[in-house]
Amino acid sequence: MKIQVLFFGILKDIVGKNLKELTINSQTSIADLKPILFEKFKGLDDFLNYSVAVNEEYVDEDYVLQQNDIVALIPPVSGG
Repeated sequence: MKIQVLFFGILKDIVGKNLKELTINSQTSIADLKPILFEKFKGLDDFLNYSVAVNEEYVDEDYVLQQNDIVALIPPVSGG
């Protein structure tokens, strides 16, 4: 099945684009997706503490992705 992954902040710089379409297996959870992304986009594994939203709602790692979901990876931000 196909999903879209949005990358923000430094993650966008690592991947080189802010949007990538991926084909994944059905029943793939967020926990399953992370190693796939780490393998496909070297350097993302340095940012293990990013938040994940699916279709504009934050989700837990056990969330199972559906066809055409839009997954947003949001790195931690700091301010002063």
